[in-house]
Amino acid sequence: MKEITRNKLVMLLLVSILIASAGCSSSGDKARPGNSQESNDLSPITFTFFGADASPNWNKMQDAVGKKITEHTGVTIDAEYDITSAGGNDRISLMAASGDYPDLIYPKGNLSRLVDAGAMIDLTDLIEKHAPNLKKVYGEYFNRLKYSNDDQAIYWIPTNGAVNQTSFDARGGFSIQHRVVKELGYPQMKTIEDFENILREFYKKNPTTEDGQSTIPLTLVADGWRRMVTVTDPAVDATGAPGDGEYYINPQTYEAMLHYKRPEEKKYFRWLNKMFNEGLLDKESFVQKDDQYKAKIASGRVLALIDQDWAYGDAENALKAAGKDDKTYGHYPVSLDKSYKRTDFQKIGFDGYGIGITVNCKDPVRAIKFLDWLASEEGQILRNWGIEGEHYVVENGIRKIPEDIQKRKNKDNSTFSRETGIGLYYVFSAHYGDGVKDSTGNYYTTNFPEQIQANYSQAEKEALAGYGISTWKELFPSEREFPVKEWGAAYNMPVPTDSGDYNVIYQKIQDIIQKRIPEAIASSPGQFDTIYDNMLSEIDKVGAVKMEQQYTEWIKDRVRLWTGKDI
Repeated sequence: MKEITRNKLVMLLLVSILIASAGCSSSGDKARPGNSQESNDLSPITFTFFGADASPNWNKMQDAVGKKITEHTGVTIDAEYDITSAGGNDRISLMAASGDYPDLIYPKGNLSRLVDAGAMIDLTDLIEKHAPNLKKVYGEYFNRLKYSNDDQAIYWIPTNGAVNQTSFDARGGFSIQHRVVKELGYPQMKTIEDFENILREFYKKNPTTEDGQSTIPLTLVADGWRRMVTVTDPAVDATGAPGDGEYYINPQTYEAMLHYKRPEEKKYFRWLNKMFNEGLLDKESFVQKDDQYKAKIASGRVLALIDQDWAYGDAENALKAAGKDDKTYGHYPVSLDKSYKRTDFQKIGFDGYGIGITVNCKDPVRAIKFLDWLASEEGQILRNWGIEGEHYVVENGIRKIPEDIQKRKNKDNSTFSRETGIGLYYVFSAHYGDGVKDSTGNYYTTNFPEQIQANYSQAEKEALAGYGISTWKELFPSEREFPVKEWGAAYNMPVPTDSGDYNVIYQKIQDIIQKRIPEAIASSPGQFDTIYDNMLSEIDKVGAVKMEQQYTEWIKDRVRLWTGKDI
């Protein structure tokens, strides 16, 4: 009996030591991926985070959704966002050089730089052990999370792409103020010639605004990476090619070439040159900063844009808040001529930049569980809809946004987002796209036909009715007209770490394009061809062909990884 008692005492002592040891570990210790925690651990913890995109409405999680996330997870995010036009390049370069990383990072196009620096944790085991919601959401696309054929680790979970996305409305294309098309009787707008004639006619009648400012028919912005969105990418879109960043990828051979080499794009840029010389394109387009561009839009004097609405949304929200809904924009599928079909809605399967956990993370297990909760049905509904009873109601099993909440959202979406947190947390975890329904039969997101139409202002509804449609997407070619792209969106593809001098060549080419495209557009008509052709010679001299060949192999590798094809 004494022996049994002694054994029991030894066991109790060992248990006590283990418990005490566990209690000594603080959340500030650098836990490794194998460490375990209780799934319902709600003890307070703060994770540092860097996002390579700006988030102007971020409110340090003091918004309604942020507080609810902390309540459910115990997690607070201490976030830093890039506020420059560099996409986080400079900040991440410093991190890679110093080894000073945040707990979580959304590096955008700089994942490979961080992987090469040894900054990122392989998330494979963490997801397998602690993230059932992430596995469920990514489902058939889980293979696309792998880094490469040679390194099949998972270094980030894609979050700026939505799983099984169905877009119900257009957000880009060529955009014109509703008042313009209304005054002109809702004219046809299919080609750049149509677009140009509309601007010319309205501008001739309205050279100044009601408060005496000069009307601006069309403005662009070439401030850093914004040059791609408003100046050079539209040349691809208007000439019927799929959007793959700086490249055109042949869908049959997977061969990549810089899209500027396509003869039809030269015609597009020549058209911009014509617009510039005629005074229909803002003379400040290639020297203004992004905030100056937005200020012009917010003034209401810019008739037309060639941009994506997420890029100028703050300026458009300012117009709405000022009651100038007629000076906000509709979206039109303008092409170089009628022989081209825009591919705005071509499916990419699933692809996107993502968020990862760094080697400096305090507690990777707690971090992955946080990301996993956000990917749960409850977490996604919270991020998309807000709080039941406060931002939406459920009537007869259907989620609805009350009219007063919708009016607040429509009037000043920036303030609404800052106060509620709705839409601010997509970057932090996986999420389904528009058109996907949850277990209750409701849509995960608020972007579905009925809700989209409820969001339209009266001026926008009038413009849509003028064209006999209910959403802008109805003007565009359907996704059903195109095959799904096997390589996803090439611009999301991280450049492999063993890329040799690829990055050096790429940057040289970017510098040339950043200088020469604006120069060609702003030149006299007689100089355009010389400047453009010399640009193509310049980029070849610094290694464009070698770079294109390398990119072709990466595209083929991606197709092999994702599809198993032998190419």
